[in-house]
Amino acid sequence: MPQTLSLPESTAAELRPLCVDLDGTLVKSDTLIDSLLVLVRTHPERILRLPGRLVRGKAAFKAYVTEQVSLDVAHLPYNRKLLQFLLEEHRRGRALYLATGADERLAQRVADHLGIFRGVLGSDGATNLTGNKKLDSLRSRLGAGEFDYVGNDAPDLPLLARAAEPLVANPSLRLRRKLRLRGIQPQRAFEERSRQLDSGVKALRPHQWAKNLLIFLPLLLAHVIAVDRLLTALLAFCCFCLTASATYIVNDLLDIEADRRHPTKRLRPFASGDLSAFAGLTVVVAFLSLAFCGARLLPMAFLGWLLLYLVATLTYSLYLKRIALVDVLVLSGLYTLRLLAGSAATGSHISPWLAGFSVFLFFSLAIVKRFAELENLRSSGSPPRNGRGYLVADIEQLRSFGTSSAFAAVMVFAIYISSREVMMLYRHPETLWLIMPLMILWLCRVWLRASRGSLDEDPLVFALTDKMSLVIGAAVAAIVVLAI
Repeated sequence: MPQTLSLPESTAAELRPLCVDLDGTLVKSDTLIDSLLVLVRTHPERILRLPGRLVRGKAAFKAYVTEQVSLDVAHLPYNRKLLQFLLEEHRRGRALYLATGADERLAQRVADHLGIFRGVLGSDGATNLTGNKKLDSLRSRLGAGEFDYVGNDAPDLPLLARAAEPLVANPSLRLRRKLRLRGIQPQRAFEERSRQLDSGVKALRPHQWAKNLLIFLPLLLAHVIAVDRLLTALLAFCCFCLTASATYIVNDLLDIEADRRHPTKRLRPFASGDLSAFAGLTVVVAFLSLAFCGARLLPMAFLGWLLLYLVATLTYSLYLKRIALVDVLVLSGLYTLRLLAGSAATGSHISPWLAGFSVFLFFSLAIVKRFAELENLRSSGSPPRNGRGYLVADIEQLRSFGTSSAFAAVMVFAIYISSREVMMLYRHPETLWLIMPLMILWLCRVWLRASRGSLDEDPLVFALTDKMSLVIGAAVAAIVVLAI
């Protein structure tokens, strides 16, 4: 009898087609969700049409969203480990197929960008190509021969069960459990995702909560140190922190595509695909619910300021941040709003001096943030791409606006410490003059660093990490204590 020659296992694997899922597998995010977020950002009026499209079926819904949005496939958060493996297999001549439930036009754009796939299978507006439907489509394309498959979630289970070599990329807990129940052992796993807890904390931006310490300022400047009022201010502080984190998440979700083009913001949890948009929206709902439940325990005026803060920040994220100068006016106004909220929560009076000082100071800090962004762009020779409405040519004018506003704040403070109100509050008001050179030093240092291109784009981050800034802050606090 003639002997049957068997191919080595490695050669057999090279001959088998390798089929790869897109959402959550080749790309760490969900391209449908990404497209919806871009749609909300660019054409919010079209959101009202989405329910009508959804009732026609998920495939028709995906087709409509794809028609409305041209997702930037070049900057999607690709699973680099899996992509490197696919590139190596492509160089070895292996047939690769992109098989996805995403709309086939979007999938084809991804395939064209990567240039490694022999064919693309996707939803066509009538059929949602997932699960067994995707398996049937693969069989129609490849015939009865063996294939390997890379997936990440439970809808991929029928294909992983039929694959000669099942492979997974960032597998979900649900898929892991179902694979164990079926006794399926993936041959290889391409894990590339930060820990969910770490990503969640990063998305909340807890370092930004320092801004909400302004809520305590009206109480402290009134020299009222009562436990009940401090606890009230603490509750107000927590409400603002929860609301702020919720709005930061909304902002990151709406800016997801722009962030992916940014050299550092692309590492943010949602832009990098380390955290899903669904998880982010869940946190938003939970945090806002807790914040407004807590606000119900405080004076009604505080609830009004908190609601205004939420509306202003969301409006800023959706529209106002793209209008030059209006954006910095809103940002500086949000600082003053925190003072007003603290006053409403604790019943502490805000003097006109404090209001005027805060307006000028916070406007300067908002301007320096935009100035630093433009200075970094000018240094790198890159044009602005974040849709803020500024040009690199505006940088000198912004410097003029920001520095003049900074010294206006210093002038208001100088007049304040000469007022009769200070004479009544402090036993040694003349000591407060020592704050003046420290304030001038810090403001000039911030603007000098920004002009050199060495300031973090957020001056708050700079203030919290710069040793000299911390020393200046401690010195100011000591002077105030000595003056009391």
